Amino acid sequence: MSSSGAAPGRGDEAGKPAMRDALVAAAFRLFLERGFERTTVDDIVALAGVGRRSFFRYFPSKEDVVFPDHERCLADMTAFLAAAPSDADPVRRVCDAARLVMLMYAENPAFSVQRYRLTRQVPGLRQYELSVVWRYERALAGYLRVRFAGLPDGILRADVIAAAVVAAHNNALRSWLRSDGKGDAEAAVDHALGHVRESFGAGPEPAVTRGPEDVVVIVSRRGAPLWRVVQELESALGRA
Repeated sequence: MSSSGAAPGRGDEAGKPAMRDALVAAAFRLFLERGFERTTVDDIVALAGVGRRSFFRYFPSKEDVVFPDHERCLADMTAFLAAAPSDADPVRRVCDAARLVMLMYAENPAFSVQRYRLTRQVPGLRQYELSVVWRYERALAGYLRVRFAGLPDGILRADVIAAAVVAAHNNALRSWLRSDGKGDAEAAVDHALGHVRESFGAGPEPAVTRGPEDVVVIVSRRGAPLWRVVQELESALGRA
């Protein structure tokens, strides 16, 4: 596998040496050749030419090497939310925070597409990925809960908006990944997040050219569980 299959290079930043990228590149080469389950940590370090201790210095497990950039992205998202001005539109702020994830994927489309294909093939990786997505959602919801503190149904509103942001973002991102990283991922995610801002945002939005199908109306039964509301939103965005 060529070096383009490695995670986005961070070799000179924050003490992340090239060894980390070499481990990711070696791991993905073996995953593609042998499969994830048949590849061991010993196989990875042997191909990378380093010891086991070096692997575990950067990755707690074999699963973590598949998602080498999510911890950084989660930290960036958390810092971005924490730095929000007190008068910032909270819905726009969480939408902008979600865009950081999209930008991470778009840094290296080849690697992102390879990872997407791998997670579709390995159920354990799919579950790991869902746990990562949940952490992003909790970060968004945590910020919104603080902003909506004291409002009627403030916690409910925060959780619904956070789930909607994740659903809209993932719908667009996965469509881009299924297309092998072709097209404009940023525009696709912005379009999807626009539905969230229109539904929940409080302030005026910049003018955006939209087609007649760009308005999505969702009717849900009172008392429907949150997962059902999010499912309906994802389904509606998929048809839009």
